[in-house]
Amino acid sequence: MKFRKFGKAFLMSALSAGVILGITSCVQSYTVGYLWVTGTVTAQTTGNGIISGFKIDHNTGTLVPINGLPISSGGANPGRAVVVTGGRFIYVLNRGVNSSGGSVCTTTDPCQNSNITQFAIGGNGVLSPQETFYTQGINPFRIIADASGNFLYVLDHDSPSSSACALALGPSVTSCGDVTAFKIDSNTGRLTLVVNSQVTSSSGQALPYFPVPANPIDFVLASGYILTVSGTPATGDSVFPYTYNASTGQLTINQNGSQPLNITQATGIVQGGGFIYVMDNEPITVSGITSPSQVLPFSIGANGALQAQTGGAVPIDPTLSNPIYLILESKGKWVYVANQGNNTDQNNTQSGLAGFVIDPATHQLSEIPGSPWGTGAGPQCLVEDPSNQFVYTANFNDSTVTGRVIDQNSGVLNNLPGKANRSYPLTGPAAWCMVSGRTS
Repeated sequence: MKFRKFGKAFLMSALSAGVILGITSCVQSYTVGYLWVTGTVTAQTTGNGIISGFKIDHNTGTLVPINGLPISSGGANPGRAVVVTGGRFIYVLNRGVNSSGGSVCTTTDPCQNSNITQFAIGGNGVLSPQETFYTQGINPFRIIADASGNFLYVLDHDSPSSSACALALGPSVTSCGDVTAFKIDSNTGRLTLVVNSQVTSSSGQALPYFPVPANPIDFVLASGYILTVSGTPATGDSVFPYTYNASTGQLTINQNGSQPLNITQATGIVQGGGFIYVMDNEPITVSGITSPSQVLPFSIGANGALQAQTGGAVPIDPTLSNPIYLILESKGKWVYVANQGNNTDQNNTQSGLAGFVIDPATHQLSEIPGSPWGTGAGPQCLVEDPSNQFVYTANFNDSTVTGRVIDQNSGVLNNLPGKANRSYPLTGPAAWCMVSGRTS
């Protein structure tokens, strides 16, 4: 076949346009995942909290509100929530309210009507409420899922039975918290209670929960163990290990017992890359500089025992305080810590993100040049997006979400492109955030 001059010119023009269109299509914006935020605002007549949601733009990290959200969280005073592996279901822990209708749950004034509400994740990140489930203890406040998405665990601040505390933890123990365990149905997401095969009540019945030492602060599932931090400033903080069975979800008390941490104001425990990080909000002085808070890195040894890493405790920048959560970014090169600061301060005092470089040989942490970076006031959580480009916090005091882009060479957290103030508004104070890679 032969082409005349005009035909050749037309063909080259068409080919060029096709190439240009092909290149353009490769950089078009599309949703890389979804970000959801639980919120404590109770504008609804039911008094329930809410769940807000955003689509995450792949190229810029820009957040676009999801149509149909926010919706009711399924109960009052929502806190933490999890997306199980596979991104099909979300479970929101609604902590309930105390006798005066407030959100502060204590041993002497426990919250009522707490629950776990299940949501199905639909197209475009829309959430549909499914079923409601209940823990076996009092004042539930933490929730985690295993990596396979087969089991769900909830940390209850108070056990419903003091005698059960003694049966599980020793005759001198008169009060304790507990972990309620559930099996997740892979098809429906329905939760089924996992009973304690080790401990039976005085009536001979298996306990429907797993006791942990009194005054639990946080817990984590890592390397075959569930580790619970408990304690008070008066008694000091310690870690209690349960051995975790990945096939049955069963928790078994091992021979280690509680391990003192030699700190008194632990705020959280998180795992990353096979290591454990305990956050602590008490002063530490290094090289003559005093910081109001610190991170303690550990490896996990036999029977769940924690072994301090090289360099020991790491001070967080002196301008920040009250570390609330920590993530290890996907490449395992950097650690980021969200610091809540003064949780009543609208002016962002001591709120922000601290970043650390991980030494690949010793695992020692050293602060990234340029750290810390700003957030909204009172961040409650910290997540990395599914494309591993951006990080987000949801902030309680100023009701915002803050986004930053990760410099893939230095670990520095920069402003999102075209977003000088970094933040997106929420309907009311934030409680927790989560992401999923399911896309439209």
